[in-house]
Amino acid sequence: MAPQHRRVRARALAVGAAAVAVSAALAAGPAAGAVPMDETGAALPGPTGRPTPAAGAQPAPGVQPAASAFPTPDIHVPAVSVPELPAVPAVRPPSLPAPAKGVPPFGAFLASDERGVERMEQLSRWLGGAELRVGHTYLPGNHWRDIEGDVGFLEAWADWRNADAKRMLVLNVPLQERNEAGVPDEEVRELLRRGAAGEFDHHFRALAERLVALKIPDTVLVLGWEMNGVTYTHRCGPDPENWKKYWNRIVTTMRSVPGQKFRFEFTPNRGRDAVPWTTCYPGDDTVDIIGMDSYDQPRGMSFDEQVKEPYGLQAHVDFAKAHGKPIAYPEWGLFRNGDNPEYMRRMLAWMQQHRPLYHTVTDYCPHGVWQCDDNPDSSRVFRNALHGRTPEDPQTPAPAEPPSGPQLPEHCMPLDLGRWVEHWLGGKLCLRLDWWTRSG
Repeated sequence: MAPQHRRVRARALAVGAAAVAVSAALAAGPAAGAVPMDETGAALPGPTGRPTPAAGAQPAPGVQPAASAFPTPDIHVPAVSVPELPAVPAVRPPSLPAPAKGVPPFGAFLASDERGVERMEQLSRWLGGAELRVGHTYLPGNHWRDIEGDVGFLEAWADWRNADAKRMLVLNVPLQERNEAGVPDEEVRELLRRGAAGEFDHHFRALAERLVALKIPDTVLVLGWEMNGVTYTHRCGPDPENWKKYWNRIVTTMRSVPGQKFRFEFTPNRGRDAVPWTTCYPGDDTVDIIGMDSYDQPRGMSFDEQVKEPYGLQAHVDFAKAHGKPIAYPEWGLFRNGDNPEYMRRMLAWMQQHRPLYHTVTDYCPHGVWQCDDNPDSSRVFRNALHGRTPEDPQTPAPAEPPSGPQLPEHCMPLDLGRWVEHWLGGKLCLRLDWWTRSG
């Protein structure tokens, strides 16, 4: 997907549309909300090679679902006076079982700059107070100073991240300036060679130092995303070997900065695209997370085909498992197949099953569900699935300490019979201290 820093036209919500939304909410509980975007010059990511998405007016909180009450009558049934029969207890409706698992941490891309931070709270309200654990933004790739983090909006994202220790900040980082300038393969090949030789290390050291100074040293860094495509100057195809060397230099440089706790994410497009993304994998030592950008495309492709295609969703899960890495979905959403609630249901179920470290939907037209009113059915599915949800913590619990030796029963004194005898007996023998109470 491509962050495109362009201005888009604002459009206002009609009063009639609001009335329809209210009626739908009252009739069906949590339902789709149409919340167009305001005029923005922030980065708008989208799938590789896609047209610039349309945007609309300033998002407003969606209609909250009508509260539903299910009466629980306490029906008293008197005791039956029949000999040897117990009284019949009061009858109560059975309670519904709780979900087996909590949802993985989630969020949305809402805008690159401060407006993205502001919209996080609005989206949470639309989702019935759901806890958005993941903030997602992009560094521009026009000039090296952008890639060094010399952009004002990082402060706002740092404040958002540091307001809650459970939150996670995901930052996409271009690997070259003029990143969407249509640089030809021959020049990309030369830039990759220079990067592999260390010429650009100082730019990434500056970024690392800036993130540490902003007190966000644990940021997830999605370096050179969608490298298997053709759009970006940081693409891998012209020279995969030097691309991998360049990645490794960047990670080594950023890890050398005191105070850093970065996690580095390798994130291709779903499918083969220009080159197989496995060709670009730089190695387990410098990759912490294996992500995938996965939109509902191409036209006519079913979700099952998206799972089974070469280098598709199943291949991603299998590859990450083989390399001992967590998965993530920093970009996903609707696209070529329009308002497709079946895709929305299946993608949410896929993530519930495979437990990514996080996922963030790309929320603007044509991909989104809140800031886009073109996808009401998919929006309703998304809202119902995540309404009021609190994600489970992504941390893996520490393993329990193994016992230091064989466990003996209580009230038992071990007998020292020597190592040779214990070897053949398969363990120690013990004399119960309460043997006299068990005799006779």
